Amino acid sequence: MSGKKIRNVSKNVDRNKAYSLTDAVKLVLSNSKQAARKFNESVECAINLNIDTKQSDQSVRGVVALPAGTGKTVRVAVFAKGDKADAAKAAGADIVGADDLKDKIMAGFSDFDRVIASPDMMGVVGQLGKILGPRGLMPNPKLGTVTPNVAEAVKAAKAGSIEFRAEKAGIVQAGIGKVSFSEADILTNAKAFIGAITKARPTGVKGSYVTRITLSSTMGPGVKVDIASVVE
Repeated sequence: MSGKKIRNVSKNVDRNKAYSLTDAVKLVLSNSKQAARKFNESVECAINLNIDTKQSDQSVRGVVALPAGTGKTVRVAVFAKGDKADAAKAAGADIVGADDLKDKIMAGFSDFDRVIASPDMMGVVGQLGKILGPRGLMPNPKLGTVTPNVAEAVKAAKAGSIEFRAEKAGIVQAGIGKVSFSEADILTNAKAFIGAITKARPTGVKGSYVTRITLSSTMGPGVKVDIASVVE
């Protein structure tokens, strides 16, 4: 996009104003349409939190199902054997295996976005900690990615459940849809994401928990959201 288009779109956003969530969604989508970009941008939501990520009791991590989906194809790898492996395949898993899958990943295979494992496979998956950990893909019972019901976990991942985790700076961000989505779908997804972060508030946090919410498209300007309008 040309510099002129960037400037024109940026003029639509009042940097000093906090918009209602509904108005912020409308502005992000209209700006993307005006910019006429040649790809289907993601809509991103970034939430700044008043947490100390160095404190173990102030970590913010979880999973949330986006009602309207993510608009992205999620490739799911599953560690399972026997009936559970068959169930995972039937549920739509892209690759299913055990030691063979471990060896494949160790050899450099990385064409997947989510890793799910049945509890009995964690001895195998644990050997991949140095590979999966840095990518945030290590299966975790708290996130529902270590479960005896691998089929349901696969279906949830395919349907639009996303994992979230606060970065060192105390920011949680995620894609909540595409600019091709309707305003209603983006709004529904945004409320679900913000609601999940709100519910994940650590007990050790004092004072305000959410300090800033921003919506943007991949290449568009950030639009500040009025926190009081969406966080109880």
